[in-house]
Amino acid sequence: MDISNQRCSWVRGHKNEIEYHDKEWGVPTTDDAILFEYLLLDSFQAGLSWQIILNKREGFRNAFDDFDAYKISQYNALKIEELINNPTIIRNRLKIVSSITNAQLFLKLQIKHGSFANYIWQFTGHKTLTLRRVKGTEVPATSMESDAMSAALRKEGFKFVGSTICYAFMQASGMVNDHLISCCCYATVKKMAIKKWD
Repeated sequence: MDISNQRCSWVRGHKNEIEYHDKEWGVPTTDDAILFEYLLLDSFQAGLSWQIILNKREGFRNAFDDFDAYKISQYNALKIEELINNPTIIRNRLKIVSSITNAQLFLKLQIKHGSFANYIWQFTGHKTLTLRRVKGTEVPATSMESDAMSAALRKEGFKFVGSTICYAFMQASGMVNDHLISCCCYATVKKMAIKKWD
């Protein structure tokens, strides 16, 4: 990816933030393992900054078995207490317990729809929504698509999946391209956009 000094306005210069922005954010993916990682991390972000999550990402990776949905779905009370006492992650009991529930539901949707990607990409019509934002202030916190995704996930039983979290997930996974048009990554991500599939 062609990297210059011109990036989206939310990038404030932290090394891990720059790397995440340049290499991951907005890159379209239908890889269920990556989608689950984003789902888990975004659920822990609720009420916090993304920088906090990035700083603890490797801690989460180690604590949550490399984001293996099946292993997480099997966590018991002993594992929950272990996680609550782990300083390398966000030690919020409700979010930890919800991550187990969400993993179980994620696996059910995989089976029902053939993949989680088949399910989750329906909310953008199975394609990347390429937007043309000029200023960071134009980027919304939610959208009609994230509202629909949030409502559907909540109906399935998922927790910590409000519309704001769903929109952040859509941005991360490339369901929307919210790089500013002046950003060094905009054109490259636009070329990678997923076209509608049946």
